[in-house]
Amino acid sequence: MENNYQSTAFIITAVLIETESIKSLYPSWKRVSIPGDSQAYYETYFERDGERHRIITAQQAVMGMTAATVLTMKAIHAFKPKYVIMSGIAAGTGDEARQIYGDVIVPDIIWDYSTGKFVGPDETEIRFGDLGFLPRPRSVYIKENIMEHVKSTIGREDNEFHVHIGPLACGSSVVANRSVVEKQVLSLFPKTVGLDMESYSVAFCCENSSAPKPEALIVKSICDFADSEKSDQYQKFAAYTSSGYTKYLLENILPL
Repeated sequence: MENNYQSTAFIITAVLIETESIKSLYPSWKRVSIPGDSQAYYETYFERDGERHRIITAQQAVMGMTAATVLTMKAIHAFKPKYVIMSGIAAGTGDEARQIYGDVIVPDIIWDYSTGKFVGPDETEIRFGDLGFLPRPRSVYIKENIMEHVKSTIGREDNEFHVHIGPLACGSSVVANRSVVEKQVLSLFPKTVGLDMESYSVAFCCENSSAPKPEALIVKSICDFADSEKSDQYQKFAAYTSSGYTKYLLENILPL
């Protein structure tokens, strides 16, 4: 493989329902062992234009950005993938008039909304009772050429997925309160399309890894709307659409 890449893609997941959906894409996953690493990695291959392409997948030990960082960096070092793709579930920020369960989110910007300083309520416009939050958000951008390929799928007859492109907010906590979305997320980035807990770290690792640097891509699907009605009801469906769109991109769209 050119540029010293040793695999086409590493697909990282955060929870079991996402992992099961990725593994359902192909029947031939095989366990891969890395000396000195207890992480469970799995590999398979797909064919495109007469060539075989290797995919590796693994699930984080726990949810969150720290675990995402550790696993992403280990996989980049061990497998030297051309792409690191995070596939899974996320919260939408809109209402059901413009976002529905199972819609796919592919962010062009991932920003950490949880970075900042807790202050008195009179020191900031973001207030939760007698607690104020002074944000110091940090962002990572997905490469423009990668996003152009994603944009090209919108409206294509062979694309069965409804895709939203825009900023994705990443934080360290599960959100089930709409006031957090309104005050801490949409007040800073009004066009934010979703929230998750890992994607910022995955993209940051790719941007700051040693050569050959992989391209980062985040593919998340909406399973709830980060409000009081948050439940697990649509997680399996969201994992299905996310993994399905990931497969569609690899087998039809992304340069390999």
